[in-house]
Amino acid sequence: MQERHLIAYAAINLFIAIAAGAFGAHGLKAILSAEMLSIWQTAVQYQMLHGLALLALANFYPRWQTKPIRLSAICMLIGIVLFSGSLYLLAWTGVRVLGAITPIGGVAFLMAWAILLWAALTDKSL
Repeated sequence: MQERHLIAYAAINLFIAIAAGAFGAHGLKAILSAEMLSIWQTAVQYQMLHGLALLALANFYPRWQTKPIRLSAICMLIGIVLFSGSLYLLAWTGVRVLGAITPIGGVAFLMAWAILLWAALTDKSL
């Protein structure tokens, strides 16, 4: 994974988050219950936050060791798919078992941030 890939992944996720947020606010407001709409918005928020984090990782790429940055980015992407993806599906379908996937995505997010913390504390070039 190169710096330009991180920027592309960030752009894709930010595009999807903006579109999903607008769709939720305008297209789903009359269809989903307040609870399901709240779940949808949580998915949007986490996708947006981690899309922005991917942009930040692209910024660090030239200055830090690339292996931890790459691993953190992969964990963030996995987290977006599992956490936000499962919440989007849960809100859309109402199938509650999909909520069991969400914590796995949350763990991937936590791993991404822990790896970034480790990289910041161990990289002596900073």
